Amino acid sequence: MASMSDPPNSPKRASERVPIRGTLHGDIMVFEPLLVREVSAKGASIETSFPMQIDSLHDVRLTLGDISVVLKGRVAHSHVSEITRDIVTYRTGIEFVEPSAPVQGVLTAFLEEAKASRATASKPAEALKMRVGRLSGTEVF
Repeated sequence: MASMSDPPNSPKRASERVPIRGTLHGDIMVFEPLLVREVSAKGASIETSFPMQIDSLHDVRLTLGDISVVLKGRVAHSHVSEITRDIVTYRTGIEFVEPSAPVQGVLTAFLEEAKASRATASKPAEALKMRVGRLSGTEVF
């Protein structure tokens, strides 16, 4: 049955929408860019332009070489790390929560490759920054 808020001549909905009396709060997940400063098999240190609530859970998408993975992460700590003019940067520690075996395998392989390249590269930090992407990509495990 179409509700009163539906435009005229709109197709009927598969299920009825029920108006809410009072207030019903919700949240929406939006991917925002972040910079990974350090990463391990158990978590990561990240920088964002926004604060993160301690103990909150988030999906974190990392581009590890040619593969993007999504990990569930718990915010272990978060604090202001830098203030410059109009920009505030937050440093946050994320603890990965029960990653699946395939995702853990990709992460472990990436870390082993990063360690090996660090031993031979003159600028390992730059190589790692370029390989860990922003929160965009299409391959997800």
